[in-house]
Amino acid sequence: MPFSVFLAFFAIAMPFTGKYIEKYGPRNMTIVGGVLTGLGWLLASFATSVPMLYVVYGVIGGIGVGIAYGVPVAVSARWFPDRRGLAVGLTVLGFGFSAFVTANIAGFLIAGTGVINTFRIFGVAFIILIVLLALPLRFPAAGWKPAGWTAPVPKPGEEICECDRSAMVRSSAFYGLWACYFIGCLAGLMVISIAKPVGTDVGIAAGLATFLVGFFAIFNGGGRPVFGALADKVTPRNAAMISFILIALASLLMWQIPVVPVFILAFAILWGCLGGWLAIAPTTTGSYFGTCDYPRCYGIVFLAYGAGAIAGPQLAGFIKTSSGSYIGVFPYVLALSVIGIVIAFFLLKPPKPIPYFFTIGPHLSNGSFSPTRKGRWKGVRKWKGYRNFSGDAVVTSEQERADCLLHSSSRFRCNPYSHG
Repeated sequence: MPFSVFLAFFAIAMPFTGKYIEKYGPRNMTIVGGVLTGLGWLLASFATSVPMLYVVYGVIGGIGVGIAYGVPVAVSARWFPDRRGLAVGLTVLGFGFSAFVTANIAGFLIAGTGVINTFRIFGVAFIILIVLLALPLRFPAAGWKPAGWTAPVPKPGEEICECDRSAMVRSSAFYGLWACYFIGCLAGLMVISIAKPVGTDVGIAAGLATFLVGFFAIFNGGGRPVFGALADKVTPRNAAMISFILIALASLLMWQIPVVPVFILAFAILWGCLGGWLAIAPTTTGSYFGTCDYPRCYGIVFLAYGAGAIAGPQLAGFIKTSSGSYIGVFPYVLALSVIGIVIAFFLLKPPKPIPYFFTIGPHLSNGSFSPTRKGRWKGVRKWKGYRNFSGDAVVTSEQERADCLLHSSSRFRCNPYSHG
């Protein structure tokens, strides 16, 4: 239960991270996340009751990890616009491998020093390491782009879609992405939570089953850059459908042929696909809704992971109890993957391209305009281009988009409404 609270606040922290990262910068936000993460573990060593453990480990630690996780994803998405999927996948690869590394270290420390001291050692280590790793984090300077890279020019008559949160949540693409992300994580967490008991059910010794769970974590990490690169290559929609097809095939194999070789193959695929969704979702967010308001947009999308991570193990346990077998979980995972394929095919499409603007806030304006009830501006001149930052600018090419986004900071934000 404390871990479920941890996952909930991990997910909840992501939208707030996106809100403040532009204001305070990646370095400062990561330092805050590192300190909160370390404090969560340190204070957990002093917990004298389960509710106290919920607060210090679940709430404080969860918020800290949510902040520390969200910032590098946003930073890598801006530094590598040419290979966003691969960059994000490699970034979250560390998060996937961390489970394998820390589990072994924790086991060694618990055996030698006990649980309480292990919490304290991890708490201090997290603060020191995350703060040090935060120091080089920053967004690209205005006007920067990768050497030798030229932003692709859209076809005549096409504009680039750049959305803020309010526009994103009004698009069918957002609901398609959120649903696919939720299903991918729900299915993945349902099966990885039962990996060890399924292994013992098919005849694997308990010690070897424990080792294989750690081994599968490598596939969980490796699936992230693989599916991130795949999203760059074949589009996020096709990458999502490939993931669901693989989940369906692996689940079908485990349902019909529950033997040791199939177990190893199927769970390697299932763990890899779960990791893949932690690259597909942020890549899709940047590709479909732009990077101007990316941290906040992906924070909302990431709530799907939190929902799936909390519901997955609970649902797997319920199905096992009702069916009497862990193998009974796999028909449901198969059904979920089929639903995911259908949703991805019909809804996971780029939103309709629209002109977009960046708007100077009233604190930087000349006082000649005021916000309306819907947040638009009255009395503002509009012109094509992005160089004059005293009002709104309509961006109509990919290069202008790149330059606009590289100038983005807490001074202004993009708004996707059409101009007359």
